[in-house]
Amino acid sequence: MSNRVVCREASHAGSWYTASGPQLNAQLEGWLSQVQSTKRPARAIIAPHAGYTYCGSCAAHAYKQVDPSITRRIFILGPSHHVPLSRCALSSVDIYRTPLYDLRIDQKIYGELWKTGMFERMSLQTDEDEHSIEMHLPYTAKAMESHKDEFTIIPVLVGALSESKEQEFGKLFSKYLADPSNLFVVSSDFCHWESVLWNGFTNELPSFPQRGMSIIEQLDPVSFSNYLKKYHNTICGRHPIGVLLNAITELQKNGMNMSFSFLNYAQSSQCRNWQDSSVSYAAGALTVH
Repeated sequence: MSNRVVCREASHAGSWYTASGPQLNAQLEGWLSQVQSTKRPARAIIAPHAGYTYCGSCAAHAYKQVDPSITRRIFILGPSHHVPLSRCALSSVDIYRTPLYDLRIDQKIYGELWKTGMFERMSLQTDEDEHSIEMHLPYTAKAMESHKDEFTIIPVLVGALSESKEQEFGKLFSKYLADPSNLFVVSSDFCHWESVLWNGFTNELPSFPQRGMSIIEQLDPVSFSNYLKKYHNTICGRHPIGVLLNAITELQKNGMNMSFSFLNYAQSSQCRNWQDSSVSYAAGALTVH
């Protein structure tokens, strides 16, 4: 049996962000240096997955809250953009490459998750086509650079889950979220404006995303679901967010006290009428008290 190490290449480097390690390092350093660490240590963060020219500075607000001295495992939950998936999927590789340094997948945790029978395996092709997890890898590498040989990652591709599946996966991940040495990264762009406009909510444009953000801050998965049904808001990471909210609910039942705050909100361009299209981005952090 071969012990060949299988790598996922940084397939979006050179297009969605620079493939040059030194240049990428300088960019990330620049964005992070402009941000305060007010919610440290974060147990979970929500951050966007667009090209860094659009959302790099926004994402810094979330990653600045990561404490590398206590973080040993990083769960990265990203939505599936290219393949239909009704459950969640695990990677089939050992290493995720980044222009900064390679990140190791935690095969022990993968083994535990696989044993539940709740996961599919994604092919290398699916893995490399998908950007929702990859866009978090350089930031993860940068945030953790002072402890770069002391942590592993657990990438999870999240499908179009039903509410009951979001609950099941939330319950499963809650025991990992309870551990202070784990960090959850939830990958989501926030609002694709053209879909909101087409759904007839133009008069609510200014307050629209803020409403969604304040519902997430309430940490109530049912309210979040109802909000999505009412406004048809295409928060593309809605299922990973749903899983996180359900994991939090599970821990709150056991008396754990947590709060979530959004720290930054940005738009790719201003959207003023129904012909405009724009994507908005939000970054926030969950802390345990």
